[in-house]
Amino acid sequence: MYYFIGIKGSGMAALAIMLSDLGEEVMGSDLDRYFFTQDELVKRGIKIVDFDPENIKKEYTVIIGNAFLEDFPEVIRAREIGCTCYRYHEFLGKLMEDYKTIAIAGSHGKTTTTAMVAQMMAKFKDTGYLIGDGEGYLTKESEYLCLEADEFRRHFLAYRPNYAIINNIEIDHIDYFKDDEDYLSAYQSFVDQVKEAVFYWGDDTECQKLDIKVPSFSFGLDEGNDFRATDIYEDEEGTSFSLFFKDNFIYNFHLPFVGRHLLVDALGVISLGTVLCFDPRVIESAMMHFTSPKRRFKVDEVDDVIFIDDYAHHPTEVMVTLKAAKLRYPDKKIVAIFKPHRASRVVYFADKFKEALSVADDIYLLEFNSIDDKQDGTDISIDYLADLIEGAKVLSEDEKGAKVLSEYHDTVLCFMSSKDIYDLEDLVKNNIKNR
Repeated sequence: MYYFIGIKGSGMAALAIMLSDLGEEVMGSDLDRYFFTQDELVKRGIKIVDFDPENIKKEYTVIIGNAFLEDFPEVIRAREIGCTCYRYHEFLGKLMEDYKTIAIAGSHGKTTTTAMVAQMMAKFKDTGYLIGDGEGYLTKESEYLCLEADEFRRHFLAYRPNYAIINNIEIDHIDYFKDDEDYLSAYQSFVDQVKEAVFYWGDDTECQKLDIKVPSFSFGLDEGNDFRATDIYEDEEGTSFSLFFKDNFIYNFHLPFVGRHLLVDALGVISLGTVLCFDPRVIESAMMHFTSPKRRFKVDEVDDVIFIDDYAHHPTEVMVTLKAAKLRYPDKKIVAIFKPHRASRVVYFADKFKEALSVADDIYLLEFNSIDDKQDGTDISIDYLADLIEGAKVLSEDEKGAKVLSEYHDTVLCFMSSKDIYDLEDLVKNNIKNR
């Protein structure tokens, strides 16, 4: 029996699904409230129980989620009775040994890029995947495995992939990393462990500093990249561009999404496919059916209000999300509803959060409430950020807060958080349906 402490976590849920689909017995514990990641667990009949140390038996193999420290009661119990225990990243590193692996790293865009890789690889090879929106797939016939490689506390150093894509390098997790140099050193250690090839965003000055010892390929829009997109054209139907490899024309691609960040993500995937000698026409066909992962700029419409749900939790991601909303809906008011994760991130990036959120016409902020928001000792309330941003209002995650947002008409409401902001979003939608 595999027992997951924090089974509703996005990576944990995906891993539990993969093990279950391989025929293993799986169960786990978590909070007794709804998380979108639990849907596939329930569909498979995976048992989810409340946290209780008595759940754990000596014969279980226990996989511990990142949010749960060594003083968490279930972790203490598992250690005390001699269970075989793994941290999430440790177990994933062990699982990877049985497959040809493709790891996607970077401060931003890991989930979207992993989903793109999975979509492309499915056209050519039986490929398992672990996507950070709670999606997982693995069979006994799978030859490849693609997954997100998270730099959080250097966890991706548990992985030794065959191939790696580095989307970008911009400091985050500042409760752990000392500075930009320390952050870059983690990526350097990661690429030192890649076995066959590394693909990196060549327009990123931090990525350019990596000393890559295996064959490496840069991708981007600037001259000098190994893989380069030129003659880029974007409209409401998608993006077109010409792909060159070292000044040699490869193919004219037409992709069904808009936004330079998505184009760059796609370039990394296409570069990998090209080096693996995949037919560019088939790569394009795979990408034409790409759908964004859960909670990545998901658009819904209720009455005259547009809802955008996005996982953005770093100021760069918030900026990209709000600018994309303005580009897509130029004639509508843009309202930002932001719930931060980790107080230390808010303090460190306060000025950048102010700049990013100020792209919106109206700004609402939600209080911290995650188990790991203040683990590093940074004890602030959301008022810290609200006081820095002119016109920002603090909103409660209940019917009172939902009523405020449901008063809007002909507006785009951008819900942004890596946490459970979607509960408030659902309340707002219900109120608008009934107004």
